[in-house]
Amino acid sequence: MRWRDAATLAVTSVRRRLGRSVLTVLAVALATTLLTALVTIAGTARTKVIAELSRGGPLAGIKVSAAEPDLSQLDNDDARPGAARDLDEAALARISALADVRTVVPIVSFPMLVVPPEPATRSDVMARLPPPVLTPPRDGATTTSTSLNPIANPVRSPGPFTETVVGIDLARADQLPITVLWGRLPAPGSLTEVAVTSGYLSRLGLRREYAEAVVGTEVVLGAPRAFEENRTRFRSRWVRTTIVGVVAQEAGTGQFVVPIEQTRAARDWTVLGGTADGRIEIPSSPYSGLFVIADGLDEVPRVRAQITEIGYATTAPENLIASVQRYLRVVEIVLGAIGLIALFIASLGITNALLAAVRERRREIGVLKAIGARDRDVSRIFLLEAGALGLLGGVVGTAGGWLAAFSVSQVVNGYLARQGLSAVELGFPALVVVGSIAGAGLLAVGAGLFPARRAAAMPAREAMEAA
Repeated sequence: MRWRDAATLAVTSVRRRLGRSVLTVLAVALATTLLTALVTIAGTARTKVIAELSRGGPLAGIKVSAAEPDLSQLDNDDARPGAARDLDEAALARISALADVRTVVPIVSFPMLVVPPEPATRSDVMARLPPPVLTPPRDGATTTSTSLNPIANPVRSPGPFTETVVGIDLARADQLPITVLWGRLPAPGSLTEVAVTSGYLSRLGLRREYAEAVVGTEVVLGAPRAFEENRTRFRSRWVRTTIVGVVAQEAGTGQFVVPIEQTRAARDWTVLGGTADGRIEIPSSPYSGLFVIADGLDEVPRVRAQITEIGYATTAPENLIASVQRYLRVVEIVLGAIGLIALFIASLGITNALLAAVRERRREIGVLKAIGARDRDVSRIFLLEAGALGLLGGVVGTAGGWLAAFSVSQVVNGYLARQGLSAVELGFPALVVVGSIAGAGLLAVGAGLFPARRAAAMPAREAMEAA
């Protein structure tokens, strides 16, 4: 029997049992969809995300301190950082010109007086949230209302306090270690918007689940200034700002994140006055820190060494990326195993369908053998039928897997957009397409081996009598 005749008989068999063939194809397609989607998502997470980060991003960032760093700070590899040095425009230009430096983001942090609203949370939001569990205030929180009551109360304002406000160029927020927990970041250049950290929530006695309750409230920020006349007088430059989001950030130490224009204006106001015999600390450095992003993760140690030679201390989470890669590898293995298990279950479905076909086609098998068909000819028909079902299921499943992975990527990119981060491009390499289709076909052929051998080994007389 020629291959063409065997293929014709296989196609005829598929057409006669169209319903069963469609269900078999769907089983293979669903398994292939699951495997393709999981492999694509895992591959994108591993290659695209890590590649994006490796080309420069928050994980390739190096924090440069203007003041002498705290030696107890993690990831500080300089035991003798020396005296504090100002970070001015000359230092910014010098560090920007170093080899393997992709970009430098300046940071201006400044201590300001903060006057929270009364009440400190939105009553309409708190009314539909579970009652918060009152917790002790954060260490170091100096509030007027909690001074009498050691338990922070979110319904009441904690009173005025002094806190460091971190000013950054929010137009480049995607290059900084900032994650939006609720709401959004302040608009770049805005003088009336501010984001707070979970530290502010702790000051109010709230957990992160209540972040929504502070978004939309107003806080007043004041930059102090001393006036030396007959006697020292203090005045503040007050700015009413709206909390637009709650963030987690590592750009600087402080509970408020604002556009850098706000802290620059506050610093300029304070610098025009005196120190009032040391009662107001006026930093001499124009920038309180720099966030240097290297060209890649491999260049981080080299860039840190160059900055250290200039005379500044640095910190960087160099070990974090290795941990991320290991965890992604584990996720990739788990997702791939789930897909393979699904494909194995689908192959059992093919075997079952072909075994049923063998039982139903005993008469046909007997007739073929009676007119001279050999065992391998009968086996070839069933293997071609199994391969065709597998390949068709592989094509449909691969297309379905791409659609599933694309849908997931849209959801992920939407989340990244809300976080102010760049989107991740979905990777769908040709190897995955070819491997999914060919793998489904080969697995189907493997699943059809037992039914094919059983059909081939069936004697012609027995097949005719059984029919």
